[in-house]
Amino acid sequence: MTTDKRIVTVCGATGNQGGGVARAILADPEGEFAVRALTRRPDSDAAKELERLGAEVVRADADDPESLGPAFEGAYGAFLVTSYWAHGTAEAEKEQAANLARAAGHAGVQHAIWSTLEDTRACIPVDDPRMPTLQGTYNVPHFDAKAEADAFFQDAAVPTTFLRATFYWENLLGAFVLRRDAEGTLVLNLPMGDKRLAGIAVADIGHVAQAILHRGTDLIAATVSIAGEHLRVADMAAEMTEKLGETVAYRPLTPDEFRAQDMPGADESGNMFQFYADCEERFTGARDLTAVRALYPGLQNFATWLNGHREELAAAFPGR
Repeated sequence: MTTDKRIVTVCGATGNQGGGVARAILADPEGEFAVRALTRRPDSDAAKELERLGAEVVRADADDPESLGPAFEGAYGAFLVTSYWAHGTAEAEKEQAANLARAAGHAGVQHAIWSTLEDTRACIPVDDPRMPTLQGTYNVPHFDAKAEADAFFQDAAVPTTFLRATFYWENLLGAFVLRRDAEGTLVLNLPMGDKRLAGIAVADIGHVAQAILHRGTDLIAATVSIAGEHLRVADMAAEMTEKLGETVAYRPLTPDEFRAQDMPGADESGNMFQFYADCEERFTGARDLTAVRALYPGLQNFATWLNGHREELAAAFPGR
């Protein structure tokens, strides 16, 4: 890439978080950064679209350390994210994170943003009978493994901002899509009881990451925890009822009922929602919405996100 701009290597650039970061930077053509978009499939439509928008697209894979060296060479910054669900194990995710940390450290990246999460065991001990232990030593492997991986970036002496996101509202378009009951009523059944769920638009993760890079060095070594809004799932259902023009009923399952569903990752997702609910004050309290909005004034709340996704939501579930 020949450019006067500082290069930011973006991992998972055709995925959710990486895609949001890449697009946020590319949408600012007068900005100081250029995007080097990493993907396992540079021939994909998503990769070609990023190239059309001005990104340098490079084939790289966090499972393949040899592919990472050229991807980080000459980069000023990096957005680093792992793909837990590609393997579904904490150990594989930690290996990906270790590969990324070593590559960024070896290349001399001056500012990395590592997409991480809380260690749920700090709130709910792993031997607590409230939820099953998974993969031997974890409550929520895709949370806990990321938290353990934080140390890799410190050990590799990578100047890092630790960015903790939360539940994507886009999950309502896929993994946790609304269902219709026997009477045809749309139902939201997340096991949150009356507790608040911290949520965010994927695009806003990208905008916040871009803002962190623009801040320079003052957020290096800091943990930045973000959300767009904290609200009860019953209130989310009410917002969807208004925006979609038909009733969305909130009928929460218990965590055990949720874990018992015949769906991939039900046990891990059930544990995740139980963590969100049982540790609500701790989790939402770490995400100061005023501070997040100071980083990115365009931060969306749930109603704003719904306004932009009504058609997608309506198409995501079967008709009456």
